[in-house]
Parts: sequence; structure tokens; C-alpha cells
Amino acid sequence: MKHKKLMTPGPSPVPSFLREVLAKEIIHHRTDEFRNILADAHQGLQSLLCTKNPVVILSASGTGAMEAAVSNLFSKGDKIIAISGGKFGQRWAEIANSFSLDVIEMKVEWGAAADCKKLEEIFNKNKGVKAVLTTLCETSTATVHDIENITKIAKKANAITVVDAISGLGQDKLLTDQWGVDIVVGGSQKGLMLPPGLSFVSVSDKAKSLMKESDLPKYYFDLKKALNKHKSNDTPYTPAVTIVAALAVALDALNKEGIEKRWEKFEKLAKATRAAAKALGLSILSSRPSASTTAIKLPDNIKSSQIVKILREKYGLAIAGGQAQLKDKIVRIAHMGWINAQDLISCFSLFEVALKEVGHQFKSGSSLVRLEEVIYG
Repeated sequence: MKHKKLMTPGPSPVPSFLREVLAKEIIHHRTDEFRNILADAHQGLQSLLCTKNPVVILSASGTGAMEAAVSNLFSKGDKIIAISGGKFGQRWAEIANSFSLDVIEMKVEWGAAADCKKLEEIFNKNKGVKAVLTTLCETSTATVHDIENITKIAKKANAITVVDAISGLGQDKLLTDQWGVDIVVGGSQKGLMLPPGLSFVSVSDKAKSLMKESDLPKYYFDLKKALNKHKSNDTPYTPAVTIVAALAVALDALNKEGIEKRWEKFEKLAKATRAAAKALGLSILSSRPSASTTAIKLPDNIKSSQIVKILREKYGLAIAGGQAQLKDKIVRIAHMGWINAQDLISCFSLFEVALKEVGHQFKSGSSLVRLEEVIYG
């Protein structure tokens, strides 16, 4: 079988030291041994999210945590703003609509960041808004929203801020407590270097007060139950034991490296990726690009599905194409979690080969020169 290299914006590569943890004999979850592991994971998540708020762990993908946030915070008919500038901003609106909320969808051009002045205008025109739901890194466009200012605007209107940080966590700067973010949602399979299967929800005191009023249906995703068990480092239902054990080890490694250092490292890798793409005569989609992934626009005569297929089937390299209206227009290359400079160099070596195969003209090796200049210069 051809060796496969993952450079997609999730799942991302799982390093060998975590695969070793995942391969260990499973333990029973209602034991002090597992509760100690869970305690380490809880503390590690607080450090990574820059928060003193409790962070509960759910055995679900990130979308499960998004649904939990909606079903636990609101009541039928509550008014919320969903910032929709890509597939995952749209997902907030879809989840909120499925629970019969009054959804004000703030539509943002794909590739652009939310206009905070426009958000303020929406708040001024709509009284009684309970929350704004947004993404840190909109994975489908590789765009980062200004969470700090979004939160300030929401606070002025006495609304909470709910942030999907599933892709951005660990790479894109997020100061949960300092900025006053009430709910942060995360997932295991991106910056945390693990397989899919876990999601996380940090919960502020203000969010807890809203939970007391919520009348939406919930059972497995009842965060009040999860928070109650969190106090004793336990879970209301059977957790994904093996992935939680690996999570504790992953968080220890990430926090020992330091979140600020990781933000700096991935910002440099992101700048290098953008410079490399431009050296090939390509352009960047996002006006406010992420440190977690880069969306690269392709010429009209090249379909991104061609490039993705060539790299996957001939060279064992997985990158992502575009979604919805960006299908066949962009490719997305990740720089998150365990991905490093050498991975990007290998990726662009093959990316150049694929571009040559479909007839794109550029100076061979030009992307590698720019990568190394930015990373090592």
C-alpha cells in the first residue's frame, strides 16, 4: 500500500508517540486510574483554550459539540445571529434552525472575514439577540474572523459569543477568557493531532446561567449533566476511553511547547505557504487568512479535483479541494497539529509536479525557494 501523507484540514496526522498510546490495552472508565487521566485532560484543555472555565469532553465529532451548544443555551424562538461565511458558519445557522430558533444569518462573502461594523448594525436593528455564533477559522475558506471584536460587540448588546474553534484551535490565536468568549467548541482530529471522535465545550458562568433557562430537548448532549460530572473528573456516559488517554498525552506535549510559541510557529508556516503559492502564479482566497490552513485559488482552466486526484492516487499525498460554490476552484493545504516545515516542503514538491501535469506554467522549484526563504530566512 502506498504511504499516505495527510495535509488536509482534518483529519491531520497522528504522530507515533500518540499512536503508541492509542495501541495500549484499554482500561475501565469508572476507575481512579481513568479519572486521573481525565483530570489531566481537563486541565490541559483549559491551558490550551486560555481559560479557567470548565471544558467538558464529549464522545462525538465537532458537530456534536456545536449541537450541544445550541440545544443547551437556548429556548425555542430565541433570537441569535449566525455569521455565515462558509460551510461551517452555515452549519451554525442550520443547527439553530433545526431547533426552531429565530436565526438572523449574517452572510459574509466566502473568503472575507466578518465586518464588525455590519455586525454592530445588525445588533442595533434587532433587540433581544441572545448570542452570536461564529467560527474562529472558517475551514472551507481558510479565513479567521476577528473574535476579539465580535465578542466586544456582543457584550455591548448583553449577548454571548459562541465560537467554533474546531479547525483553529492550537494554531489561530484565541484568548478565551481575556476576550470574554462564553462558549468555545473544539475537536480532536485537527490541531490536537488525534483521530476523530472527541469534541470539547468550554462554558462560561454567563453561559451556565442561560442553560438554566433552556427548554430545548437534550439527553446525551446535556451539558448540565456533563458539567456536574466534570467536577469529579467523570463523565455521564461511556467516554471514548482510548482517545481520551491519548488526548491527555497530546495536551501535555502541546502545553509544554507553549501555546504562544505554537501560534508563532504556525503563523510562519502559513506565511510560507502563501508565499509559495504566489511564487507559482497562484493567489490566496482569504482576505484574513488562517494560521491553520491555506486556501489557494487555481486558474479557471484547472479543476482542483484534478490536482487532488493526481496527488492522492499517484503520490499518496492528501490535500483538500473546495466545497459548495468553491468546488473545483481552490485547494486547501493544512499547517496544523503535527505538520511541520519539512512536510510543507514535501507537499509543494509534489504540488508542483501535479500542476505541471495539468499544464500550469511556472518556474520549477520556485515555491520551494520561497518556502525556505520565509521559514528559514
